[in-house]
Amino acid sequence: MVNRKAGRKFHLQPRGNRQRPHVLLIVETAMSFGRGVLEGISQYLVENPPWSVQLDLRELLVTPPAWLENWDGDGIITRSTTPEMTELIVKSGIPTVNLTDIYGEQGLPSIWNDHEAIGQLAAEHLLQRGLKRFAFCGFTNHQWSQARHRGFDNHLGPHDIDVLFHSSDWAQARRTGWETQQANMVQWLLDLPKPIGVMACNDFRGQHVLEACRVAQISVPDQVAVIGVDNDQVICDLCQPSLSSVIPAADRIGFEAARMLDQLMRNEEPMERHVKIAPLGIAARQSTDVMAIDDVEVVSALKIIRERACNGLSVREILEEIPIARSSLERRFKQFVGRSPQAEIRSVQMKRAQQLLRETKLPLSQVASLTGFKHSEYFSVVFKREIGQTPGQYRGRLP
Repeated sequence: MVNRKAGRKFHLQPRGNRQRPHVLLIVETAMSFGRGVLEGISQYLVENPPWSVQLDLRELLVTPPAWLENWDGDGIITRSTTPEMTELIVKSGIPTVNLTDIYGEQGLPSIWNDHEAIGQLAAEHLLQRGLKRFAFCGFTNHQWSQARHRGFDNHLGPHDIDVLFHSSDWAQARRTGWETQQANMVQWLLDLPKPIGVMACNDFRGQHVLEACRVAQISVPDQVAVIGVDNDQVICDLCQPSLSSVIPAADRIGFEAARMLDQLMRNEEPMERHVKIAPLGIAARQSTDVMAIDDVEVVSALKIIRERACNGLSVREILEEIPIARSSLERRFKQFVGRSPQAEIRSVQMKRAQQLLRETKLPLSQVASLTGFKHSEYFSVVFKREIGQTPGQYRGRLP
């Protein structure tokens, strides 16, 4: 392999002559974060002189491609920087920006998520829901998971809260299926004090937690509220209930990585060689739509409402399953929830209706049916009373 580490000379003409540098992008697209990174790189190239791009859609944690040792390009951005790949890159002297945060510092210029800030944001989101018990579920031997745990724990420390912890091996779960680890997670969840807020290190882990809660018959979010990271729309919406998630700035990471690589390819030293990018915020969904409640009957009623409100559920049907007087249930709902059981049913229906109006083009008759209303006219009346505008007005004013 040609050693270009010292006194590297480009085979291309200076950028001023508009000769395009040849750049290798090793970025997976199976996850939304990787796709966001590529969007950020693409945006940088729209605003700046373009590159000749070679895209290698490599999975994370795989061995470097055999051809990399003889690759004669001008720059690399990689999200799959194994120790073996790092060794090849260092020997080559090819300017490289490392986006891989599994192993910690690898001696290459890097752009990463600010993982501790991600953990802090998740902790604050759960605190705002009135929860007083917390846990973290991560992956073993992944530096980014450990940093998110640290940020989560540090944010809760001043509140004199001990964070409970569970982790397992991601590589093993990818090889054998996560179900092989499910029994341990189920038992961990059953042993947790409740109600409790759980941060999962990413959305895949959040889906694991929610599925384990289903197996253990643990009510989400009333007994266990769950938040993930990455805001992968497909994963979050496939979860039952839908998964709240911290939103990382994936496109900005891609943009800044492209900017840094451009500097390196011009033999310029970046102002910072190791940059951390803060998250954008929280995408709140049903998995953290909770109020910390210790009343067993109220929690049971809330679970029934969350699962069946959009099936035309009535308060009478709730009382058939929970041995309690209606007056007592009404009083305890007002005490712990702040509204009646019927109002809670309506709230769940309206949230679902708003989601369908935002994210689909279904006709109003179908939206009404999917939210538990037999007649679209009555649905429209209730929607306007609860939301302040008709379904058509709500959908028409969406961006």
